[in-house]
Amino acid sequence: MGILTEDMKRLVLEQRLAYIATVCPDGTPNLSPKGTIRVWDDDHLVFGDICSPGTMENLRHNTGVEINVVDVFLRKGYRFKGTARVLSDGPQYQEIMNLYTGNGNGSQRGVANLIRAIVLVEVTRALPLVSPGYAPGVTEEQMVTQWQGHYLSLGRP
Repeated sequence: MGILTEDMKRLVLEQRLAYIATVCPDGTPNLSPKGTIRVWDDDHLVFGDICSPGTMENLRHNTGVEINVVDVFLRKGYRFKGTARVLSDGPQYQEIMNLYTGNGNGSQRGVANLIRAIVLVEVTRALPLVSPGYAPGVTEEQMVTQWQGHYLSLGRP
């Protein structure tokens, strides 16, 4: 059995947006949103390099990453710690690209032709993230209602 549970996989598939933390050569953190996060298998997540020069440069110096995926309404999610490997060609690169170009659940044909490289992350640790808004007595239903109301109040479609 791998590190990634069925709930973790579900969340990644549903949310599609992750925040990737890497370490800059000077030791400072870099946080970058990625809209191409996918589950590769029970121990790996992947994302595409579309326009990520800072992230890619950082990974050349330090392969350690943390990926956060959070349900914006539920205010719960996971943090995934691991080691990244950049793929720009070869059989595994092609297999992973099929996640983006295929007809399956979660494919993103519109971005597939923009992907310059794939980052394969071996997840070594996965921990839950829970908003401190879950004060004693706050239910998931109340949290979702609050945040849905907030986003609706912004007046955006």
